[in-house]
Amino acid sequence: MILSRRSSGILLHISSLPSKYGIGDFGTGAYQFADLLIHANQHLWQLLPLTPTDQSSGNSPYSSSSLMAGNTLFISPELLRTDGLLALKDLRNCPTFPNNFVDFNSVYTYKNQLFDIAFYNFQSSNNHKNEYEQFCFDNASWLNDYALFVALKQHFHGKAWCHWGDSLRKREPTALMIATSVHSFQIEREKFLQFQFFKQWSTLKQYCNAQHLFLIGDAPIYCSHDSADVWANPELFNLDSHGQPISVAGVPPDYFSPKGQRWGNPLYNWEELKKSGYNWWIKRLEHNFNHYDAVRIDHFRGLVAYWEISAKEKTAINGRWKLAPAEDFLMTITQYFKDFPVIAEDLGTITPDVKNIMEQFNLPGMKVLQFAFGDSSENPYLPHNYNQNSVVYSGTHDNNSTRGWYDSEINKSMKKLIENYIGQKTDAKNINNEIIRLALSSVAKQAIIPLQDVLGLGEESRMNTPSTPKNNWQWRVEQSFLRKSKFKSLLEMTKLYGRA
Repeated sequence: MILSRRSSGILLHISSLPSKYGIGDFGTGAYQFADLLIHANQHLWQLLPLTPTDQSSGNSPYSSSSLMAGNTLFISPELLRTDGLLALKDLRNCPTFPNNFVDFNSVYTYKNQLFDIAFYNFQSSNNHKNEYEQFCFDNASWLNDYALFVALKQHFHGKAWCHWGDSLRKREPTALMIATSVHSFQIEREKFLQFQFFKQWSTLKQYCNAQHLFLIGDAPIYCSHDSADVWANPELFNLDSHGQPISVAGVPPDYFSPKGQRWGNPLYNWEELKKSGYNWWIKRLEHNFNHYDAVRIDHFRGLVAYWEISAKEKTAINGRWKLAPAEDFLMTITQYFKDFPVIAEDLGTITPDVKNIMEQFNLPGMKVLQFAFGDSSENPYLPHNYNQNSVVYSGTHDNNSTRGWYDSEINKSMKKLIENYIGQKTDAKNINNEIIRLALSSVAKQAIIPLQDVLGLGEESRMNTPSTPKNNWQWRVEQSFLRKSKFKSLLEMTKLYGRA
């Protein structure tokens, strides 16, 4: 089990990789990055969710139309060409995309033109047809619903599934049969793209695994309401007879958010999930374990107790805590899977019941060094308070880069605390390496460092600023930054602290 050995790795989303096609993908840039990690004796590559994104949700990978499907923007045009689905002439008129951020509008437009050509060529040949049919058979439990969902979303000009009319909203068999027939072209196109996504991803994963580089995926705890998951399984969610949420997810008011956070995701109907032996969750985790070597479950505490907010409420203030059947759920799940390589995202205010469940099922939690300084020596994020069954991060995708944090988010007194803790002077030029040293030298079994911190980049490289609707998920690393010399310090510390 990869989480049982002392190791370290890098956090970088696929979208942030270099590529001439406007967004990182599963092509050359991904293999070159994997080679850099392997050279630096890193054994872990952590990603954000690889599920579909859309512009109406700010391109967030945590707000997806499916928890099972793949983001087709990550399909590599050069690999489609290698497979004979695109010709060199199809790629000659590639626009000049920015190389340090994703222009999602332009990428969507360009890649969909390429996908149309690739799909036409696929239909016109017999190459990979048996492999494609086997993929469709193996994934039918989610793929059929998702492909129809995508086709219907396009037909209804982006309207949510609960506004498609009663027969489709209620998934009446005749209505589904007619829709599948009418939209057969779009359905087949989406299935083809999902086949290409998982084919390319599987090949990349095999390459990494062969060199002892393991891939950590990320699983959001909740579904988006307007998703194929909820449309296909409405009985598993707390919805009314019109398909609208009765209550939604969020977190209560705290020091950082006086009104709390109202996320808006429909909550699970745990009674229905339990009746089926949590079969929906088992299939979802099985899918994840097939495609990743370990999985981080986002907002893990919601599997123990969750903040329920009436859908009528505009804020999270008037919510209430409700218990989930955590012990029964995890007992059932862990008995099904011989290996359960899960990291529990346990950031924020964590109550004893969550800690007890994590200990009972031996689940590693997260330690974030940007949260460590400023209150007391008992702060759980300070390295001297860690236990081995932990994963330490300098920061996460929701944090500023360490240099950006040091420059703009902490005051002189906190900088002095950091200096006292590490025992030497710090400044913006060395703070990233000093924080990395704290992470790698700690007793935590795993240490994960965002690439931005390895490179010492500033606030301009931030991936996401929570509660802000624009300019997130766009950052890309420039090819010129990805040199072996940039990883020399990380390599040395990895060896020194026994993570190689």
